Amino acid sequence: MTLLRIGRLLAGVGLALVLAACAAPARIGGQGPAFERVGRFAVNLQPLAQPPYAAQGGFSWRDDGRSLRLDLSNPLGSVLARIRVEPDAAVLERADGSRESAPSPDALLTQVWGHPMPVAGLRYWIRGQAAPGQAVGGARQDEQGRLAAFQQEGWDVRLSDYDDQGPLRVRLSRQDDQGQWRLQLIMDRS
Repeated sequence: MTLLRIGRLLAGVGLALVLAACAAPARIGGQGPAFERVGRFAVNLQPLAQPPYAAQGGFSWRDDGRSLRLDLSNPLGSVLARIRVEPDAAVLERADGSRESAPSPDALLTQVWGHPMPVAGLRYWIRGQAAPGQAVGGARQDEQGRLAAFQQEGWDVRLSDYDDQGPLRVRLSRQDDQGQWRLQLIMDRS
């Protein structure tokens, strides 16, 4: 390998490291105690009679029990969308300044996607819990007695690689009469 090729290789590796560092999502600031996670997401949607859709990037999550904020960023770290959930409203703000609102996260996603998609349970699943007040099927635990898999609200939920806050990996899949939906969240270690 020539010196020029080694130099190009090192420059490429250096650029990749800089881009990876830039892509790390920032924590969401706030006052008081809150459940916070930062990590990466990947979503794959296959609606019937439509082209598939896939996206990936970073996310920052902050939930103080009353309000929830979720920032979604592209792989380079720019915020693409911000979702705020309050007791009586859910609001989606896009990077272009457009906004949509609905009375709940489930209603908001129905409005955005044009298809009912229950997502309110994610607030609990990201903590390694089933959503209260909803039927749970097929629950399994890992060797440490933590929730590892279950079905709820039409979703197949898989949780793994726990730390002291909950699972570091959340995998959701759903198939219904409108298509197939998959979401994966990978949390950064605290």
